[in-house]
Amino acid sequence: MSFTFVDPPVFSAWQNFYVIVGSSAGALTGLQFVVMTLIAEGQVTTGMHEVRAFGTPTVVHFCIVLLIAAVASCPWPSLLAPALALAACGVAGALYILNGVRHARKSNYRPDLEDWIWYSYLPLAAYIFLFAAALLLARHSLFASFSIGANSLLLLFLGIRNAWDTVTFIAVQHHRT
Repeated sequence: MSFTFVDPPVFSAWQNFYVIVGSSAGALTGLQFVVMTLIAEGQVTTGMHEVRAFGTPTVVHFCIVLLIAAVASCPWPSLLAPALALAACGVAGALYILNGVRHARKSNYRPDLEDWIWYSYLPLAAYIFLFAAALLLARHSLFASFSIGANSLLLLFLGIRNAWDTVTFIAVQHHRT
């Protein structure tokens, strides 16, 4: 039994994109550890519910972007396996965001509308969008590939924005003390 690996043109055309986006996500994941160190050293009063609602999801977004880049870079024999992997990422991400909402509601910090939009609504939409695009990959590969690429950028930008929001919050809180 031999396997013939077909490099689906939909992925080979995106190699440079995923090298750039995946590398950025990996680097920003490390940078988020610096943010968590700032929280620990900044004498900001925060609990695990706040970290689980606002800090950890940012790392998850970066890691999902890195995982999408890895999935898109593999030499798959067909589009079925990457479609299933990406659909699973979408489902897992959506469930993770819903868990983050639960933590946000239990936290001492009361999120305003802007927080709900950036930390909950947009990421949830992104993961649902990833799931839908993955389901379309086998039949509408061109549309799905652009959708998955756009989704990767959305998650990357959400992570950057939310990390920045956390750092500025810490800086303002630290300045007040």
